[in-house]
Amino acid sequence: MTSGTPRLEMRGVRKAFGATIALDGVDFSVAPGEVCALVGQNGAGKSTLMAVLSGVVRPDSGSMMLEGQPYAPREPIDARAAGVAMIHQELSLAPHLTVMENIALGLEPVRRGLLQWHEMRDTARRALAQLGHEEIVPDAIVADLSPASQQLVEVARALASGSRVLVLDEPTSSLSHGDVQRLFELLERLKSQGMAIVYISHFIEEVQAVSDRVVVLRDGRNVGAGRTRDMPADAIVQLMVGGEVEALYPRSPREPGDVLLELVDLEPGAATLSLRRGEIVGIAGLLGAGRSRLLRTIFGLESVRSGRIRVGVYSGPASPAARWDQGVGMLSENRAGEGLASGLSIADNLTMSRLEELGPGFLVFPSRQASAASRWVDRFAIRSSGPAQAVGELSGGNQQKVALARLLHHDVDLLVLDEPTRGIDVGSKAQIYAVLDALASGHAHEPPQASGTGGEPAIVADRVAVGRPRAVLMVSSYLPELLGLCDRVAVMCRGRLGPVRLASEWTEHSLLMEASGAKAG
Repeated sequence: MTSGTPRLEMRGVRKAFGATIALDGVDFSVAPGEVCALVGQNGAGKSTLMAVLSGVVRPDSGSMMLEGQPYAPREPIDARAAGVAMIHQELSLAPHLTVMENIALGLEPVRRGLLQWHEMRDTARRALAQLGHEEIVPDAIVADLSPASQQLVEVARALASGSRVLVLDEPTSSLSHGDVQRLFELLERLKSQGMAIVYISHFIEEVQAVSDRVVVLRDGRNVGAGRTRDMPADAIVQLMVGGEVEALYPRSPREPGDVLLELVDLEPGAATLSLRRGEIVGIAGLLGAGRSRLLRTIFGLESVRSGRIRVGVYSGPASPAARWDQGVGMLSENRAGEGLASGLSIADNLTMSRLEELGPGFLVFPSRQASAASRWVDRFAIRSSGPAQAVGELSGGNQQKVALARLLHHDVDLLVLDEPTRGIDVGSKAQIYAVLDALASGHAHEPPQASGTGGEPAIVADRVAVGRPRAVLMVSSYLPELLGLCDRVAVMCRGRLGPVRLASEWTEHSLLMEASGAKAG
């Protein structure tokens, strides 16, 4: 139960990076036995605030109190020693080490220069038992564990080090539906033990399910807070974006045209479907069901074992380079590892698949490349210092816009999208939904604004989508997205694609039942 007295309190925290004010007098607190959700769009200041809390960044002004005592960590090890632990979206484990070695990392028990393996193993067992997960073996190699079990090892490490404040940053982004429910049960257990928990997520439904209180940031400032039960989802979203978001899932009139993709008994996936110009078809399913593998097979990244695949007038398997030439572009779910070259500039990432118009032969004129990239930066409202900025320096939402803009720079007819909105905020999602709708329909419209403060303009969908309707095939684990955006939806279960049905014939419940192998009654 919440004691009411904050365990952690941050008051008037300010931080600027040059001329950019990341935090402008932010207040935040969390009490023992409480889950406080911290929400906001990418760039709202959440990451900077947590960096201050964890000792990665030192604030310019403001104060922090931990258990009623002044708290000012100079580096992350100070925060950990004080009892503040952060679990990032990208887990910070040593995959080649064992569970117990990871749990004890940095705090290894040593006597007379020798590691105390028995003590290390006992500490790991106690921490895992406290979580209710004794089935995880302390001697197991972390790389051999599932993503959910790896996350539990991170939490166990926090408990073993005596943490009293636990920060979880997008903890469900790589978890299956069942693992998400188990994580929520774990958080309830930690709450009952008096842990103070900060929960950061872009999924409003999760925030409502797991948190006791919500704090909303926008443009580096507090813009709202309250008990979760008193804050409807639309009220939270409105605070995040600075105004009402109408038609989060826009549905312009769409007229299906010629078939751009046809699959007949395609293996892997046992997939049979057709996708026409002017429609969006979605694929639902649990993690590991084979959805990504199917998309990669279509794009030529994995081999066709049997069956038939036709793209436009081209029949049979093809290499990714051939698919580009055939008018197919793919967006990988692994944005950092496959979707973008993080060390290269925005301009390089946007244009690398189509350079022939940027100079004669194999030459690329920098001025032409910068001009082409600037047009897409403007059209997609990519928040950056310009086309020369490295993609790795952008927020997740802006990185995803770069990856999507590259497909349109290539002028593809068929967009194959794997988790196109994973890890990005609701404002960026609304923008991407508007562009996908405009691409499928061929109709221009103005999408929802990303910010009511003038900080980030909306994508100008009419300038993005002028021309012929396109076709979109997308995989998503976010069921409201599939039901709201797609014309038709199919479910993949245990490596097999089920029949494609109108989106209106599905519900979230029936999609989950089908994905889990059960049958909705």
